[in-house]
Amino acid sequence: MTTVWFSLRRRLLGLLLGGVAAAWLVTMVFSYIDAHHEVDELFDAQLAQAGQTLLALAGHDEGDDIEELGDISHKYQRRLRFQIWSGEGKLLMRSKNAPETALTASNGFSETRSQDEGRWRHFSQWNDEHSLQVQVSENHHIRDELIGQIAWRLLMPALFGLPLIGLWVWLATRQGLASLDGIASQIASRQPQQLQALDPVTAPEEVRTMLEAINGLFRRVADVLDAERRFTADAAHELRTPLAALQAQLQVALRARDDKERERSLTQLQYGLTRASHLVDQMLQLARLDPESGLPDSKAVDLSILAEDVCAELGAAILDKNIDFDLQASPGCAINGQPEWLRVLMRNLVDNAIRYTPSFGQVRVSLSSDTTGQRFSVSDSGPGISADDREAVLQRFHRLNHADQPGSGLGLSIVSRIVELHGAQMAMENGESGRGLCISVSFRNA
Repeated sequence: MTTVWFSLRRRLLGLLLGGVAAAWLVTMVFSYIDAHHEVDELFDAQLAQAGQTLLALAGHDEGDDIEELGDISHKYQRRLRFQIWSGEGKLLMRSKNAPETALTASNGFSETRSQDEGRWRHFSQWNDEHSLQVQVSENHHIRDELIGQIAWRLLMPALFGLPLIGLWVWLATRQGLASLDGIASQIASRQPQQLQALDPVTAPEEVRTMLEAINGLFRRVADVLDAERRFTADAAHELRTPLAALQAQLQVALRARDDKERERSLTQLQYGLTRASHLVDQMLQLARLDPESGLPDSKAVDLSILAEDVCAELGAAILDKNIDFDLQASPGCAINGQPEWLRVLMRNLVDNAIRYTPSFGQVRVSLSSDTTGQRFSVSDSGPGISADDREAVLQRFHRLNHADQPGSGLGLSIVSRIVELHGAQMAMENGESGRGLCISVSFRNA
């Protein structure tokens, strides 16, 4: 999937200026409508007042002939006109620009529109005796011109103000987001091994979650790298000993004085190769378990069948030491897990119990089921592990002081990792009658 990149500064600038412009436009529209209404009300009031004034004056000086006023001297006079009519329909007085026909046939306020003269607003009123009628008209262009001037004055601040606001918003967002550039520079200038937490001098509160997530990632990567370095160092240390022993046995075999000495050296060489091979195999298993990749190929596994197979594979070792071995497995103990890793878990636990149990000792393997889940346990009559050492034996390459038993110190580490990946719980306690060790793994029902 292609990532779509965008500029946060440009987006903020666009959103803020767009919001301001939209708000300004809405305000202008409502202000224009309101101003238009108020102007109409004002001019209608003036029109009515002028008509009523003319009607009152005409009532005191009624004449029979038409009287025309003088020439128009002001530009707005050409857009104002009036007529005074008698009750018999005779035109008594009119303005210079008024026609000799009635301006309107309606009483009160009315409007007419013509192609030549445009739109006119009229006011017509009779006196109480219905002997005189005054008609006053005003061209709408006067109102439109005033409304246009009001609209222009509303628009002027927007035309000059929006660029200034845009400049201010751009400077504000640039300054406000400058700390993000500093954080990016910190990350870009770091070497791969520099995984300490980011701690900028200043940072916006809104990016705290992102910084905490990045610092958490740094911690996890640092832990993984530390673990890998320790694993590499420990593996090199552990492999050095068997390789040195192999080289020594090979030199002895090459310098053997007779076949018996050579055969004994080759036997030791074979034993060393077996131990080194086992160590490498354990290390590879542990390396595959280290990445936090969850459970691959997870499926339903019958633990009872798996336990029987593992114990059968180790039957020769059990017979060699004449161990009193017992397996008690309830049928139908199934869980959801990775079959091969569960086999490794069982084999390591049973193999450890056999190796550390003395000849004619006792090993008990049990598998039980209840409402909470399945429990696999291995108990032996060996030397056991003290409570103080039980946490340490789960670490890589940690071996107890049992020099008579070969091992790599990885078996319980592998078991612990498999237990963790399956969401299970592992417990160590003393064996039967306080002797030996009992290790149990509890798998919870899904």
